[in-house]
Order: sequence, then structure tokens, then C-alpha cells
Amino acid sequence: MNSTLRMNEALLIADRAFLPFQCIAWTPANGSDDLSLSVVDRTSSRLLGRVALTGCSHMDAGQLSAALQKSREDLIEQGYRLEPWQMPGSAFAG
Repeated sequence: MNSTLRMNEALLIADRAFLPFQCIAWTPANGSDDLSLSVVDRTSSRLLGRVALTGCSHMDAGQLSAALQKSREDLIEQGYRLEPWQMPGSAFAG
């Protein structure tokens, strides 16, 4: 899974990975290509977890998949129930 993803594709994938919770994404104002994701409850009042992707890691499907899966496992270990998820295949390949 060494395909390259466009930013919008990566954000859609990340959003779906943490359902039923919300995933909020942002990039720093300093112009770097880092991407930060926060997982919050549906009311956006409680932070459940964060994922930081440095450099171009959010553009590589394999690295994105590994980071999201690790974050999902962390949340599940904390007792949160997430919907089943797996990295999409060629529908998101760049």
C-alpha cells in the first residue's frame, strides 16, 4: 500500500476511521506540511485523542493507515467503541 493520497482523500479517510466520533484536522500556520488530527465526541466538548502526522506521512497511504490504526487501538483500549473500519483500497489511490 504505497500509493499517494491527496490531502482531501487523507482527511476523508481519517474522518471515517473514528466513527461514531468526529475527527477535526488542521495544519500549522507556519506552512509546514504537518497534519494534526483530534478525535472528539459528537458534541465537540471532549477530546478523546490526537494524531500527529509529520512531513508528508499523511500523503502515503501505508503510513496513514498505520497511524490511524494505532490511534484506533489506543482509543479502544481506553474503552471507546468505534465502528469497524479498514483502510479503503484503490478508490482512494492517487
